[in-house]
Amino acid sequence: MRNLTLLTDFYELTMMQAYHHHQTTTGRKQVAVFDMFYRENPCGNGYAVAAGLQQVIDYINELFFAEEDINYLRSTGTFNEKFLEYLKIFRFSGNIFSVPEGTVIFPGEPILQVVAPLMEAQLIETAMLNIINHQSLIATKAARVCWAAQGDGVLEFGLRRAQGPDAGVYGARAAMIGGCSATSNVLAGQMFDVPIRGTHAHSWIMCFDTELEAFEYYAELYPKACILLVDTYDTLKSGVPNAIKVFQKMRENGMLASHGIRLDSGDLAYLSKQARKMLDEAGFPDAFISASNDLDEHLIAELKNQGAKISLWGVGTHLITSKEYPAFGGVYKIAALSTDNGPWQHKIKLSEDPVKVTNPGVKKIFRLYDAKSGKMKADLIALADETLDNTKDLTIFDPIATWKRMTLKARDFTVRELLQPVFENGKCVYPKLTVTEICTYAAKERNTLWDEHRRLVKPHIMPVDLSQKLYDMKQEMIGKLRG
Repeated sequence: MRNLTLLTDFYELTMMQAYHHHQTTTGRKQVAVFDMFYRENPCGNGYAVAAGLQQVIDYINELFFAEEDINYLRSTGTFNEKFLEYLKIFRFSGNIFSVPEGTVIFPGEPILQVVAPLMEAQLIETAMLNIINHQSLIATKAARVCWAAQGDGVLEFGLRRAQGPDAGVYGARAAMIGGCSATSNVLAGQMFDVPIRGTHAHSWIMCFDTELEAFEYYAELYPKACILLVDTYDTLKSGVPNAIKVFQKMRENGMLASHGIRLDSGDLAYLSKQARKMLDEAGFPDAFISASNDLDEHLIAELKNQGAKISLWGVGTHLITSKEYPAFGGVYKIAALSTDNGPWQHKIKLSEDPVKVTNPGVKKIFRLYDAKSGKMKADLIALADETLDNTKDLTIFDPIATWKRMTLKARDFTVRELLQPVFENGKCVYPKLTVTEICTYAAKERNTLWDEHRRLVKPHIMPVDLSQKLYDMKQEMIGKLRG
């Protein structure tokens, strides 16, 4: 993991120096609570998938100012020597809490919480937002694509269209967390120990005198995973018939294992149905049909609706870039401040737009599940000292449209706290999980959603409510600030 300490906005450092000056001149030390959250689900989705936590952990563990960093900052003429001397010994010493990576999340709730000396909490804002925003966006997009595929395998094929190497590598990781079964990205496969898959390009076919010769040579080299690209010249008149000839020869030689074809152009619904008929009639009902060609969740859903005989989807550009919704929109806002170990002073940001009014205080998230089905019922944002008792009825309400209420009967629901400790006093206490382990957890998380929350168009919105205590405190602060 490379040092990303200077992966920050300039104003984080100028504020940091100002905080340092204030602390050294007044002798007063301040500790802050910052919440990272987002306001709108990407892609019109009913939820998002949290991803990127492990890279955040790596970033914090490697957070220090090297000599060349300090020399560079000195060269800007902005920073004084007292502050630069402080940076030489800087290390993160605070606490971080987060939802586990792969967790289903919703707008407005803190998905990551920092409790740290103010200067430290301020510095890490930009990098953490960069990491969490990108990977959560791609994981959410992948979850949509995989939902549209209705259980078919989805391969992440987007490296060549990603916005740079990091976006390609970490986007592939996020896509796996979102539900993809493999990636074409070899570096991602090596770094994260995830399956890698691929076939061949049209150029392979075109480098031989005939399509059949190209297929035969490829099948000889890769008999255990023979996927032939059939649309270089003519899919139904040339590609599929030649693929059948190769499969017949492989079977005669006792070499036929996993085999199939890939379609990369044309009317995928029509071509897949015709190809399926040809393969079945030739005695290859187990030959699978894969498809690529600028796929996204909407096109996959429509092809499924048209009865396309495709069981493996290679999704590239639209997935790795989240083309229709290119930014996640997570924000990082202060929620409380303590001076010289004194009591928390709750902080709130007001706005004419109700969705931009922040929730003050040190908080936790309760996730409420239906006791019988295990499906989610709602999330409840509460203050850190609150508890929930599922042996009693619980009434929750929408914090903006307060007349919208729901009562959960005693023992008909279960409760889970989402925020988990990641760093304590600057030391990582979170277990390092493999991407495969995170993917398993993430799949279980998505299965706690009702289908109505997962549909691609106008999904049902999961309630994210405030506890009565937090709601009352928020309203009191708004009243005081409004005079």
